[in-house]
Amino acid sequence: MGRAGRTPAQGVQVNAPRSKSRNAPAGPSPFAVDAASLPRAKFSDPERTAKGEARAKVPLTWLDTLWFNTGTLCNLACATCYIESSPTNDALLFIRAADVAAYLDEIAATCLPVREIGFTGGEPFMNPDFIAMLTDALGRGHEALVLSNAMKPMRRYETQLLALLARHGARLTIRVSLDHHTSAVHEAERGRGSWDAALDGLRWLSANGFAIAVAGRMLPGEGEADERAGYAELFRSQGIGIDAADPAQLVLFPEMDEAKDIAEITTDCWQILGKSPADIMCATSRMVVHRKGEPAPRVAACTLIPYDHGFDMGATLADAALEVSLNHPHCARFCVLGGASCSA
Repeated sequence: MGRAGRTPAQGVQVNAPRSKSRNAPAGPSPFAVDAASLPRAKFSDPERTAKGEARAKVPLTWLDTLWFNTGTLCNLACATCYIESSPTNDALLFIRAADVAAYLDEIAATCLPVREIGFTGGEPFMNPDFIAMLTDALGRGHEALVLSNAMKPMRRYETQLLALLARHGARLTIRVSLDHHTSAVHEAERGRGSWDAALDGLRWLSANGFAIAVAGRMLPGEGEADERAGYAELFRSQGIGIDAADPAQLVLFPEMDEAKDIAEITTDCWQILGKSPADIMCATSRMVVHRKGEPAPRVAACTLIPYDHGFDMGATLADAALEVSLNHPHCARFCVLGGASCSA
């Protein structure tokens, strides 16, 4: 049985206003999606599209990556953030190390084939329990992928990170968000001062031998080859050990805006597009979130859709072994048509 729908969780402030912090960008995002508004009839029925066609669904093939959202609090207030992370938005609460441990216990007890534990936010290093939960995941033999902006919150934990690197080596990967290969575009999205601080953190990670990657965004009108060439020159000039031609080391994400029009994905689209449900992120991953107003963490189908009750899969990983109806614009724009995945 599938889960789908578009009902925000009760008590959750999904669209928190951008922080008024002094460094927040004042203008529009340079990565804004240029499209008409989404018709209200689209993505309103988990079984049928607005045209009445059967909606595509994705079964869980196996659980390869389990994500934990560490909370929506962040040191930055970007021009666009799909979950409105900021220094003031706590719509997703800080998840606690004990909660993470409970899900890791479930993995061990049920022999789930989870390879990778992912941590995203907000900024994970703002969660006071983060180092404890990262240490726990690595100590149990999992690979760990941490999504960070590599700024001051991360730099406070240099000693602990170096100890984890010495103990676990390349099983720990830190993927740094660097929205563009130029400071002007990056700071138009992330705010004044964010470029130098992020580059400094990235240089520190590279110099100390961490397994690192960069997450960039596709600027409208700029092709992938141009993007990769721009990043390659940046990494060369900064002495950063990343191969910009490797899509695992430089991940270029398509833009998302759930208010903008996009085609719905039908069961016929798999053959038309030459894709399989097994190619889609929710075929192999889930994310644990603790929504404000809810008593305990829950499992969501997707890293991109943490609030929508139609993508809430239950309290346990066993509950979450259900197919997912692709009933959200992000399913189409990011995953199916964009061909992207948050996992390593």
